[in-house]
Amino acid sequence: MLCRADRYIQFLYFCVHLLYREIKKMKTQSDSSLLSTVRLSRREKILEVDGTVTTQPVLEHIGRVTLTDHALYYEAFRVVSYDKPKTYDLAEDLKQIVNPVLTGPWGTRIFDKAVLYKSISLSEPAVIEFPELKGHTRRDYWLAIMREILYVHRFIKKFKISGVERDEALSLAVLGILRLQAIQEIISVNSVHCEMLLMFNLCDQLPGGDLILETLANISSLRQLDRTNSDKTGSGMHSISALSMVSNLGFVLGTSSTDLNEAGLVVGEIAVGEMSSLEKVVKESRNSYKKVVLAQETVDGVKVDGIDTNLAVMKELLLPVMEGGKWLISLIHWDDPMKSLVFCLVLTYVILRGWLGYTFGLMSILLAIFMVLTRFFNQGRPVDELKVIAPPPMNTVEQLLAVQDAISQAEQFIQDGNIVLLKFRGLLLSIFPQATEKFAFTLLCAASILAFMPSKYIILLTFLETFTRYSPPRKASTERWARRLREWWFSIPAAPVVLVPEREKEDKKKK
Repeated sequence: MLCRADRYIQFLYFCVHLLYREIKKMKTQSDSSLLSTVRLSRREKILEVDGTVTTQPVLEHIGRVTLTDHALYYEAFRVVSYDKPKTYDLAEDLKQIVNPVLTGPWGTRIFDKAVLYKSISLSEPAVIEFPELKGHTRRDYWLAIMREILYVHRFIKKFKISGVERDEALSLAVLGILRLQAIQEIISVNSVHCEMLLMFNLCDQLPGGDLILETLANISSLRQLDRTNSDKTGSGMHSISALSMVSNLGFVLGTSSTDLNEAGLVVGEIAVGEMSSLEKVVKESRNSYKKVVLAQETVDGVKVDGIDTNLAVMKELLLPVMEGGKWLISLIHWDDPMKSLVFCLVLTYVILRGWLGYTFGLMSILLAIFMVLTRFFNQGRPVDELKVIAPPPMNTVEQLLAVQDAISQAEQFIQDGNIVLLKFRGLLLSIFPQATEKFAFTLLCAASILAFMPSKYIILLTFLETFTRYSPPRKASTERWARRLREWWFSIPAAPVVLVPEREKEDKKKK
């Protein structure tokens, strides 16, 4: 695309042109007679259509799928027309689940090209396939935009957003989808990560994404309050918004666009010379995401293939635990009567004196001291890699057996167990100092509680904590803390692993 003076059109203007074209396409589709009867009650706008004559088919049966800003509609194809549309609602609170799923003939799980929709309004989950010759980018695109509509309505209901601010949130999601469609006109579809370009999808995946949504809801409340005050005083600062952008382009979204065009959208928060609350949580989330990416790279680097190799790694990681378990089993079976007798008398005395809490506290303190000392002495030194004896290669029959579904599931289970153990090894060896400090501090706090609080109160608090964890007053805080703990765990890198040949292990034993 060249200008009159043989200069390229600026990329920004080209993007705006494509976005404007997508908005016009959405307006044309929404004004058409397509599903007009079912869309009329909620004034739904059509965001995407697939499975028509000019596009690839969509399979639940062969038909057409249509996404609006409230629901997904599927119409099975007849000889000369389409069947009555099936409605898969994305706006109401129906405990919806939208996930990728594997499909195949006779119930097999072969092709990764389908989307599963599940809700309490359906007796059986609906599976919609998006077939293509190579890859599953078409399915990924539809999965992302369906989730974007689902997540924006969850955001609206969770924070009880209404009026202009509700239309503003919907406009953000709609513009994000249209922007994604415009980007696909420029960039190869295979290189586009759809979920990373949609705001509510991204907030669902980012560490601290729930805090970003909470901050957005607070800003919306401030805007609504400021708009009410500005209506009374006739003044106030106004800013451009997603809803006003859509309205200025001649497209009505929601029921508050007319009032918005007359009054404008009031600025809810102004921060001069410092970051706003939204900028702060976004920056924190970005930093946390970088840590997660770095930790994930270490996790991917220590994963090994093969059930026998993973078993060898797990055996080496569990060697100290196995030795300790053998020692305890030896005491339990009284293999050495003197040792077993001494252990029994000491433990009985500790329990009778009420020193059991002190014992566990001392163990936690010693473990925390070991971690701190390990960090101090190993600071700046390379991390000791875990050396595992590489098992002999499998023969053809063993390789064929390994690809079976049961073996694959067992391998995945063991692999996940290795990652957990390697992360604990990383904590103990202080590979990630910040996580090690938090873990050591947690152990010290636990040691203090166990040391100074009577055991009956500990048992009582443990019961109350467990029993009331998902009660209505604590449900939100439990989910928040569970998410924080999960994000912290994902940010911990795994300890490195190297597979050494058996000769080196034998040479080491000889030395």
